[in-house]
Amino acid sequence: MRIYKVKDYDAMSRKGAAIIAAQIISKPDCVLGLATGSTPIGTYKNLIAAYNAGDLDFSQVKSANLDEYRGLPRDNDQSYYYFMYNNLFKHVNIDMNNTNIPDGMNPDADAECARYEEVIKSLGGVDLQLLGLGHDGHIGFNEPNDQFDKFTHCVNLTEMTIEANKRFFASIDDVPRQAYTMGCGTIMRARKILMLVSGADKADILYQVVNGPVTPQVPASILQFHPDVTLVADEAALSKF
Repeated sequence: MRIYKVKDYDAMSRKGAAIIAAQIISKPDCVLGLATGSTPIGTYKNLIAAYNAGDLDFSQVKSANLDEYRGLPRDNDQSYYYFMYNNLFKHVNIDMNNTNIPDGMNPDADAECARYEEVIKSLGGVDLQLLGLGHDGHIGFNEPNDQFDKFTHCVNLTEMTIEANKRFFASIDDVPRQAYTMGCGTIMRARKILMLVSGADKADILYQVVNGPVTPQVPASILQFHPDVTLVADEAALSKF
C-alpha cells in the first residue's frame, strides 16, 4: 500500500483527482469505479476543473458505482444516481450510457445483484476503484460482518451508518435501511484501488485498516491483501501513524 500524507482535505482532493486523471490519460477508455459521500466531492470538483481546462476527456470513460440505496428512485435527491449526476456526470463529457449504478428500485435483490456483477464483468472489470472509508471501517456499504462478501449484494445498514447518513435526510426515519453494494470481493477484483480519507474522526479506524488484523469486522482491512492500493489521507486522518 502506497500512502500519501497531505495537509488537509483540499490537498487530498487535488491528489486524488491527479491520480484519477492520470488513469484517464493513460487509458482513455478506462473503467472507473466511483464512490459517493462527502469525501470524493472535492476530488470530483478538481476533475471537473481539469475537464473545463481542456486537460481531460471523459468521452470514452466507463463507470461503475459502488452502491445505491434500495428503494430510492433515481430522481430522489439522496439517491446515488442523483449525486453522481449532479457532482460529476453533468459537468463533463461522459456518455451517460457508459455510466452504471445499481438500480435501487429493482425489488428483486438477487436479480439486481447478479445483473450488476454481469455489468462489471461485461466492462472487463474495473481499472481504478475509488473508495472512501466509513467510521466502522466499511467500504461501499460492506458493513462489519462475520465474513467478507464476495459479490454485489443487498445489505442491511448498521445503526452507525444510518446515524452518519441522517444529516442528508429530513429525519432519521427517512434514511433507507438497505442498499445494494459491490462486495469486498468485487472491490478486490479492481486492478487499482484509490482510498481517500480525511479528518481526525477517521484516525482510529484508518490505523486499524492499515495496521490491524485483516478481519471482516473491519471490512476495509481486506485491502491489505490487494497488490495495488494507494491511500491519500490528510494529517488529521494519519495522526495515529
